[in-house]
Amino acid sequence: MEYREEADTLGTVQVPATALWGAQTERSRHNFTTGPLMPLPMIRALLQIKRAAATANRDLGEIREEKAQLIIRATTDLLALPDAQLRPDFPLHVYQTGSGTQTNMNVNEVIAHQTASYDPTSGVLPNDDVNHGQSSNDVFPTAMAITARVAVRQLEGAVQHLMDELAVKQAAYQNVVKIGRTHLQDATPLTFGQEVSGWVSMLEHDWDYLKSLDDSLLELPIGGTAVGTGLNAAPGFATMVAEQLSKAYDQPFTAKTNKFFGLAAHSGLNVVHGGLKTLASDLLKIANDVRFLASGPRAGYNELNIPANEPGSSIMPGKVNPTQAEALTMAATRVMGNDVTLTIAASQGNFEMNVYKPVIIETFLESTDLLTGTVMGFADKMIHGLTVNADHMAELVDQSLMTVTALSPYIGYHASAEIAQLAEREGLTLRDAAVQSGKVSAEQFDQWVKPLAMTNSKRPMN
Repeated sequence: MEYREEADTLGTVQVPATALWGAQTERSRHNFTTGPLMPLPMIRALLQIKRAAATANRDLGEIREEKAQLIIRATTDLLALPDAQLRPDFPLHVYQTGSGTQTNMNVNEVIAHQTASYDPTSGVLPNDDVNHGQSSNDVFPTAMAITARVAVRQLEGAVQHLMDELAVKQAAYQNVVKIGRTHLQDATPLTFGQEVSGWVSMLEHDWDYLKSLDDSLLELPIGGTAVGTGLNAAPGFATMVAEQLSKAYDQPFTAKTNKFFGLAAHSGLNVVHGGLKTLASDLLKIANDVRFLASGPRAGYNELNIPANEPGSSIMPGKVNPTQAEALTMAATRVMGNDVTLTIAASQGNFEMNVYKPVIIETFLESTDLLTGTVMGFADKMIHGLTVNADHMAELVDQSLMTVTALSPYIGYHASAEIAQLAEREGLTLRDAAVQSGKVSAEQFDQWVKPLAMTNSKRPMN
């Protein structure tokens, strides 16, 4: 490989000849070699910030028109690249300095070298020009807020899609009676549509929680520079950058926030991730319900039929497994673990700056990406093709002892319990046991024990 020599304040460094990065990126490339690469949404957000900063600095008279235009052109061209072509010039890992300084400098260096490809005499410098009026300490958390906001909005769309698919099943099976279960034991009947309505309501609440929290990601600490004082940033710079970013992302970002807070704490990401954890908890419950109700088909609950998306076993022919549910439940457990990581990392705001920034945003984006992908898969590849075994559901209701609850208003709790115990003890149907007890006639039993009527399916649950 051919190399060129680049210099920074510590001396000279050999950089691959074709690389757009410079000395600081090359040092980081060798000093930090572990873990995932910095997420590309963060790189794209940093490029957007640099373009907005160049525009603001030009309009404020902070940098010359020629340099500003070159920076704007370079960032525009880089943003137009597909991920596969963008990634090679941004090779740094998440586990680096806790401020994200090396990734900020990676972006500064790439932009500066890109401008040189347009005009070798331009003299655009990574620190003095591309990073003008900025610090890694305010730029990196600004990119964190932007990427988190975009990712949460995408997840909200996926959750809405799952709610829509479940609502179709709720309507289709509103009057299909099945046995209820509490404590993993038989309970009184309900309809499958009612059961699904509970799942839909869980997701509606989770969606509302996220919507009520995600505006906390609109506050951008840009303009705080090193410690929050705004040293070396021109008056009006932060507001102008926020306006540019709002247009770029079609989101109402604002620079009107306490900069000391914005650098030292990441409370917005922390609280929103708490909403992700809550969503993950409910998704885990829903996915487990679906896969348990579909268990079988001969030796399980066998109340639901799930789509056969792929062979379920390498040794057992014809086996179908609830793989989409399993993927979703694994993602949910990962998000719960991520919440611990993010909570601890968010607490490490030592004096004027949190120094766990890269792991905070990488963890946050992993959670949103995992949930968005697995929720869409669960909706499209499991819920959409889900059907019920109505005859088996009816059979289980007929065999249940807990429909005896309908007799309590007529003969009392104690007498009803005796009938249920008699049926269980002697292997009778509940109807036969009731008649044998002498407390209920066959006609009365048929009049009083009507499973669909017991569900109150006509009564609104909201």
